[in-house]
Amino acid sequence: MRTVKRILGARVTRVVAARLGQSVFVAVGVTFLTFSLLNMLPGSTAAVLLGEGATDADIHNLELKLHLDEPFMVRYGDWLAHAVVGNFGNSLSGNQPLSSILGQRIPITLELIVLAFALSLAFTIPVAMLAAHKPGRLIDKLSMSTSMIGLSVPAFVLALLLILLFSVHWKVLPAVGYTPFSQDPLQNLRGMVLPSATLAFPLFCHYTRILRADLVDQMATGEFILAARAKGLAPFRILLKHALRNSSFGLVTLVGLNVGTMIGGTVLVEQIFAIPGIGQELLLSISNRDLVVVEAIVVMLAVAVVAVNLVTDLLYTIIDPRVRTVQSNG
Repeated sequence: MRTVKRILGARVTRVVAARLGQSVFVAVGVTFLTFSLLNMLPGSTAAVLLGEGATDADIHNLELKLHLDEPFMVRYGDWLAHAVVGNFGNSLSGNQPLSSILGQRIPITLELIVLAFALSLAFTIPVAMLAAHKPGRLIDKLSMSTSMIGLSVPAFVLALLLILLFSVHWKVLPAVGYTPFSQDPLQNLRGMVLPSATLAFPLFCHYTRILRADLVDQMATGEFILAARAKGLAPFRILLKHALRNSSFGLVTLVGLNVGTMIGGTVLVEQIFAIPGIGQELLLSISNRDLVVVEAIVVMLAVAVVAVNLVTDLLYTIIDPRVRTVQSNG
């Protein structure tokens, strides 16, 4: 047993070390690419910040003040040197500390993502189990049809349909706006239902198809399923207690892989529903050519995606059936 623990400990250490190395490489690469793309945009950052009435002298003075006249690599190197020690500076447009901006925006986006994942999984597991319990029956056909439709509808169309139904027609949920949870928890949740549902529905459709197919395969070919049936266990109990746990490996993988997609989806959803999260701030900063804010958000998102993938890899040691078999034999 001690040997098994040492092997698992070494495996976890290797995974953590590899992911940490990847996170540094990804963060630096993404920031350099973002910095390069924003630098190639036509026009002047100083001119955008000053507005249409700015003179050439005003633009030149602001460029000197913000060091925008320096070469690209000098500016990027200076930013990277400060970012390594955690000093992202102040925004160019509002001169606000980045810690203040991110501190206000991150919890909002995090709440939206958590609610979306919770909604998708809360519906995925029971629907997939009911569909796999009796393949080819009505529930199975309905779930597959819904999944196909959901995966075919763009996110912005789904958002507008939800607003039309629940806000304009039935008038049960607010269409836009955000209420802080500390101010009114109930109103906060009501305002987050539609944006989180917009993000959750495509995930639900994708997860349901994959989990249902995996469960059907497990019930048809799994040797442990045959053993459970030989013991006289009820089919639905076998599905719940044995097949679902074994199929959770693929589901966890999908959830980990979808974090990056989910973060990207918040940019559009927050703009449609006027949610003041990281996505909305990112769009605003890009339009203002605020390199400092854009770079800080890009670094944070890149590290977040790598961190979630690291957690997903570590979960494999808990839910991987092969690991459980080694532990039980030890």
